[in-house]
Amino acid sequence: MALQQNGIGSKHNGDTSSRHPSTNGNGEIQHDRAEGFTFTSEPTLEDIRRMQTEFTEERNWSQFHKPRNLLLALVGEVGELAELFQWRGEVQEGLPDWTEPQREHLAQELSDVLIYLVELAEKCHVDLPQAVLRKMALNRLKYPASKVHGSAKKYTEYKD
Repeated sequence: MALQQNGIGSKHNGDTSSRHPSTNGNGEIQHDRAEGFTFTSEPTLEDIRRMQTEFTEERNWSQFHKPRNLLLALVGEVGELAELFQWRGEVQEGLPDWTEPQREHLAQELSDVLIYLVELAEKCHVDLPQAVLRKMALNRLKYPASKVHGSAKKYTEYKD
């Protein structure tokens, strides 16, 4: 499994056969904000789960990585992520006003959140990709586009 050095601002030209971001001559990731954003196809959530399991086992930390502790660690990481946005006002999509060090810090905090989320799902025996598919199907029922288009109301506020 090939891992990117950093996954900041990955952009693709609509060509899904190559799922790697474009780089300039110095190996830095290009940020073409005119194009849409997509994730690279690797690593998968299963790859991340395996890497984190190996990392944890190599350090004999499994004894500490129980669901409650993982949840608390996850909440702490979400707090660190929130601090990056605190007091900034509205932030534009693509973060055009952020410096590369700020973007890298964001990527690290998002990664921490994802790692703990995946490990928590593992310890709770939740197949996260399948749970997401079920949740998205439920959301489509709760928020039919014909009723909610352009509205931010909660599903309980819509009448049949």
